[in-house]
Amino acid sequence: MRALPPFHGGKLAWTSNSSMQMRKLLKYQNGFVNQKTFYCNAASSATAIPSLDKVDFLKLQNGSDIRGVAVSGVEGEPVSLTEPVTEAIAAGFAAWLLDKKKVDASRKLRVSIGHDSRISAQKLQDAVSRGIASAGLDVVQYGLASTPAMFNSTLTEDEAILCPADGAIMITASHLPYNRNGFKFFTSDGGLGKNDIKDILERAASIYSNFLAKGYSVKASESVKKVDYMAVYTSDLVKAVRKAAGNIEKPLEGFHIVVDAGNGAGGFFAAKVLEPLGAITSGSQFLEPDGMFPNHIPNPEDKAAMKAITQAVLDNKANLGIIFDTDVDRSAAVDSTGRELNRNRLIALMSAIVLEEHPGTTIVTDSVTSDGLTSFIEKKLGGKHHRFKRGYKNVIDEVIRLNSIGEESHLAIETSGHGALKENHWLDDGAYLMVKLLNKLASARASGKGVGSKVLTDLVEGLEEPAIAVELRLKINQNHPDLKGRSFREYGEAVLQHLGNSIASNPKLQKATVNYEGVRVSGFGGWFLLRLSLHDPVLPLNIEAPSHEDAVKLGLEVSAAVKEFQALDTSALDKFVQP
Repeated sequence: MRALPPFHGGKLAWTSNSSMQMRKLLKYQNGFVNQKTFYCNAASSATAIPSLDKVDFLKLQNGSDIRGVAVSGVEGEPVSLTEPVTEAIAAGFAAWLLDKKKVDASRKLRVSIGHDSRISAQKLQDAVSRGIASAGLDVVQYGLASTPAMFNSTLTEDEAILCPADGAIMITASHLPYNRNGFKFFTSDGGLGKNDIKDILERAASIYSNFLAKGYSVKASESVKKVDYMAVYTSDLVKAVRKAAGNIEKPLEGFHIVVDAGNGAGGFFAAKVLEPLGAITSGSQFLEPDGMFPNHIPNPEDKAAMKAITQAVLDNKANLGIIFDTDVDRSAAVDSTGRELNRNRLIALMSAIVLEEHPGTTIVTDSVTSDGLTSFIEKKLGGKHHRFKRGYKNVIDEVIRLNSIGEESHLAIETSGHGALKENHWLDDGAYLMVKLLNKLASARASGKGVGSKVLTDLVEGLEEPAIAVELRLKINQNHPDLKGRSFREYGEAVLQHLGNSIASNPKLQKATVNYEGVRVSGFGGWFLLRLSLHDPVLPLNIEAPSHEDAVKLGLEVSAAVKEFQALDTSALDKFVQP
């Protein structure tokens, strides 16, 4: 990892970067004098800064994202994403970007900023803008936007709308509660990885330490501009559907499609994508952005959310229902009969569409997909199923790796609703996934091969689905003496190692020979997977089986193997296996 630029008397030492922009960043560092006011948006009034607390920046890392608490009021959850912390993170990203791009003094870098509907969005957008602008970079604010649009802004080439952006920041915490927020970062190479995020946070910690030492006063830059980029992004989605239907202006005319945005950022899809294509969108719900999320969690995996969109489809006798998460990088659908097209069904549907276009290609998924899905992809569709790890960035990185070594793959998708296609620059885009479904509806009608969502439902015919599918979360008590000084991750790995050894001597069970995460085992007509959470002291246990009795048998095998680990809370598993 690149070394952090050290402080020397309040200055940062930099090399191989734009001298003009570096001078601005140095001025930003040196300008933090012992004043307790700062200026927002070039306003003449000053706002008092609260006392600055010490912050462990690395604790804000959530894999390839940054997340924290941005709004007070929830007991036990103190605010960690304050404005000074946010400004330091933005300045850290600016420094990282300058280091990465290494542009000369003839061009200023520009960063696009967007946010979802959270109540802390505007406050954090202002703080991010100050951090970026004060480092000498141009800031382009998009306002309410989607995460996929932010990445897309680094690819669009149109100087009239200040594109491409050299970097992009999306202010979001996905489906987490209203008091949370966070940041996702992009360049034209895609979303930043874990090491990049750690680098940015370490830079931010250095910048923030100067805040603590000297205080600061920052004036807003004139380099902040505003652009309606969502108009460009939605126009591209509309063009994609028209093209798939043979350049028909309104290929969805007569289709009744309802949208549930969960009061997140996805409300645009009804009026800006579906209606220009001729679709009827009456009955769409929760399209208005509301960061308190008063109706349901914007999450395609949430049962209440899926029940809400299913009911909307049935009540309005719609052909199709579409639901998004808060920042529109995940999605799911419901057919006209109320059948949910999410999780394994959505993966099966997208696999059918992609394998029709690219026969024999590899489909990359996360680790918790079903055995029935593997059979469907490989035996019914003639493709190859590559089951990898949880985490959308893990899945996308793996599909890129496979292509780089000559294994053709066009789809990376998680059961959570994250999905990325090669044709879309491996952009993790829930709206584009739904466009692929719309393409199928439009092209089928244009060619006389079918009308309505039955076209989609027929594509997943033959998918074997378990009678029982559960996920149980086994928490690790980090304060339990059984850890014996080990981290929760080390303890969790010990649990998995012991489970794997126990299974090896059990003739009733068969351990998966190819597995990239945790311990996956088949038996009693089903399977289980015990893995360590990517970020939390938790071992999620997924069980799928043809009956509750068989699922209990699998659960009992796990229970017997892990019972000696006293710091592991197995209460959820104990309750499940009780007669």
